[in-house]
Amino acid sequence: MDQEERLTAVDNVVTQFNTYEDFLDSQITSVDLYYLEDEGLARQLVELGYRGTGEVVKREDFEARKAAIETARLAERTQKKTLTSAGKDLQDNFLKALAVREEDNHNGKTVIFIRDKNSHGQEVSGYIDYAHRLKIEDFEVYFSGKRRLLPKPTDMSFYNWDSHIAVWNSTPNYQVIADNLEGLLFKYKRDRKILNVDPKVPPGDNSTRIPIQTDLYIQAVIFDHISRRKT
Repeated sequence: MDQEERLTAVDNVVTQFNTYEDFLDSQITSVDLYYLEDEGLARQLVELGYRGTGEVVKREDFEARKAAIETARLAERTQKKTLTSAGKDLQDNFLKALAVREEDNHNGKTVIFIRDKNSHGQEVSGYIDYAHRLKIEDFEVYFSGKRRLLPKPTDMSFYNWDSHIAVWNSTPNYQVIADNLEGLLFKYKRDRKILNVDPKVPPGDNSTRIPIQTDLYIQAVIFDHISRRKT
């Protein structure tokens, strides 16, 4: 049995049984109990691989996988409880679009383009890695309407149309490719697919470009990417 098959076998067992002892009991036959006359001994023989009707699963593998699944379940439940958009009466299409994507955007699926004027009246634009900003900022202020989400010099790209300052930064999810004949490109690090933000051409494999009608900005566009890479 190769590594992948072994992990699949462990997963199958873990999802079927609450405890390792329950799994051992399922492998013991009435014939085993008749001859051994000791349930504890029968369990030990199954654990060692001398008895049993299925695959041998080690106790440490079972408990480690069980703990990992429980950790993931708790993390998912916590994540759902802490969505900053939850319970907000969102009126603008842009904020609604961000809210729909918040829960599913923890590995860089969405890139946001915004063009508008900052607090100094200067026109700025840029591309934002939504997942990265979610991790480093509290979006409560944006979903509550206290502040507007705007590009920063620390985002994937930032351009100030008045001062002509241009900045590019790779993020944990995207690599910026700025010096390219096709213009500004972003490479998604998980599957290495290219996102082309030029509105005159398709955005790339597994990506979509969605212009948002909004009263908050001069222009807003959302790019969604679906990674096909197995995790």
